Order: sequence, then C-alpha cells, then structure tokens
Amino acid sequence: MKKILILQMRPEDATANSEFEAIMRVGGLKPEEVQRVRLEQGIPDIKLKDYAAIIVGGSPFDLSTPPADKSETQKNIEAFFNKLLEEVVQVDFPFLGCCSGNGLLGKFCGVSISRTYSEPIGSVMISVTEEGAADPLLKGLPDSFLARVGHKEACDTIPDEAVLLATSDPCPVQMFRIKKNIYATQFHPEADAHEFIMRIKTYKNFGYFPPEQAEDLIAAALQIKTPKPKEILKRFVAAYK
Repeated sequence: MKKILILQMRPEDATANSEFEAIMRVGGLKPEEVQRVRLEQGIPDIKLKDYAAIIVGGSPFDLSTPPADKSETQKNIEAFFNKLLEEVVQVDFPFLGCCSGNGLLGKFCGVSISRTYSEPIGSVMISVTEEGAADPLLKGLPDSFLARVGHKEACDTIPDEAVLLATSDPCPVQMFRIKKNIYATQFHPEADAHEFIMRIKTYKNFGYFPPEQAEDLIAAALQIKTPKPKEILKRFVAAYK
C-alpha cells in the first residue's frame, strides 16, 4: 500500500507536531499509512509514484515577502514546490494544500498572492459554490459552515484552469480544485480549538494580530466548533489512501 505524504513547513517543533497529529487524527490515518517530511529541515527527493496522495500544511512564511527578504530556507521550500507542483498538475496527482499549500498552488499557477484578503486568526463563514456542492469533498455538506482561518496573505483570484469550490466575504478564494484531484483550501480543515490556541501563543508576535488580543482570541477559539471542514479532510484521505 502506498503512503500519503504529509509535507510541513513549520520551524517550531510544538506547532509542527500538533499540526501533524491533527492531520492524522482528523484524517483517521495510522502511522504506517503516512510519510512525514518537515521541509524546513531539508529538501527531499520526492517521486510521486511512491505515494498515494500529498497533504500540505501551513507555514509562517509569506509568499508575498520580497525575494531579497526571504530566508534561504523559504527560498529552498518554494523552489521545491515549484518543481513538485509541475509534476502534480501535469499528471493530476491527488493533492490537498491547506493555507500555505493553497498559496503555493495558486502562485505556481500564476495567481497574484497579496495581503488584500488577509483574515485574522479566528473563524469565518464559508459559502459553498454551485460547483462545490457537486464536488465529492463537499457534496452533501451545508451550503455554509464555519471554518478556522488565520493568514496574512491569500490568492487574489483562482487560477485560470481552476474551479472555485468555496468562498467567504472576507476572502473570496477559500477552496478551489484543479483538474479532478488537486485541491487547495485557505481555511484549516485539520484544526480544532486546541490547535488554534497553540498557534495563537506561538505566532502572537508574527503579525497575524495585535499581540494584546491573544487572550481574547483564545477565548473566542474555545467558543466555536468547526466539524464540517474536518469532513473535507476525511473525505480526501478516504478517496485516495
């Protein structure tokens, strides 16, 4: 049985481990069913034929940062994804990019990434499009549902070859699909309150929100539940593992 490849880009051990555990838990995955790679620790040689699908997590890196201000680590990760996504799109390989994975796929496809549609850490109401309602990952879900978000940048539009599956008032591109098997979400389908509380504490000085709002954001995170986005991740895993 081929494994699902989980690619991460979080330099902080606690948040990287928590994100990985959340993907495993929500996806119903067993350790023997996945291969985990933390790209900030080194760039591997990936051969798509060795895997069943790819899931990409979030990151504190910003694609819209001027090249001169990007670290070598970030530059190496972006170069890796440019090469990987060329193959992924060419063969329509099963791919789910979450948050940063969304931006990386959009940028590869020629979309402008900017801070126009940033969203503070919290929750937002997602609206499923007509095309989204017919997609296997969203079919049967409510027309709108709460999801957890938190990003300084986003895709300004969808790629020309993409189908918009979900949107929101603050950020028009919340989920899109390319071809049949390539997906991206701006929201976090893996995250629960515990996960976001950890990220609020870790990234409170990273520009996502005013640091003095951290305790209020933690309190707000505890008040909401976001089961529907998790169903999207579950369905992706079930379809391809």
